Amino acid sequence: METIEIQVEPREGKKKAAARGLRRSGMIPAILYGPKRTSVSLALNAKDFETRVASLEGSHLLRLQSSAPDVGGRLALVKEIQRDPVSSSPIHADLYEVDVDTKIRVNAPLHFVGKCHGVEMGGILQPVRREVPVLCLPTDIPEFIEVDVTALDINEAIHVNQLKVPSGIEIQLDEEITLVTVLPPVVEEVKVVEGEGAEEAAAGAPGAAAASETEKT
Repeated sequence: METIEIQVEPREGKKKAAARGLRRSGMIPAILYGPKRTSVSLALNAKDFETRVASLEGSHLLRLQSSAPDVGGRLALVKEIQRDPVSSSPIHADLYEVDVDTKIRVNAPLHFVGKCHGVEMGGILQPVRREVPVLCLPTDIPEFIEVDVTALDINEAIHVNQLKVPSGIEIQLDEEITLVTVLPPVVEEVKVVEGEGAEEAAAGAPGAAAASETEKT
């Protein structure tokens, strides 16, 4: 996985007024924390963060560029992004510092590829999970995990134990959990009326009255 370099700077003030002023200047507040450090309040460029980090799927490793000696060069993951409820733009970010020699648990997106045989026969491809938790070193975080659905037929499925993942990556799910399946085609139910009900239905059908009058004449 590619490491994304992003510029961050220490920030003063933790009150709401200071945060609003920061956002008006095109920056957003952030916090860096981890098991081996006290939390540090940071500011980062809102547009740069949205374009290069917040819009990406999955987990991505960040290398922090900063004038602060205890921040510059550190590696971190985005733990949480708070967004504006109206514009959906990032308004705050939580960054978690990682150790390159210690495995971490993150979510890896699933990409379903291939022309599914069951879909060609009229079935419906139904993903059950869009991502899976994995345990790996920060530098081994997969951008995504590919799932080939080509051979799937109707009523067949792919489970966790069928995933092909690179060495060093451990899926943190039960092996029998279903990831994707092919549902049968949807068939509209047609009700057939038999016996007296059929005759009554026929009598009430459009044109039945006209036919009856013709017989009388």
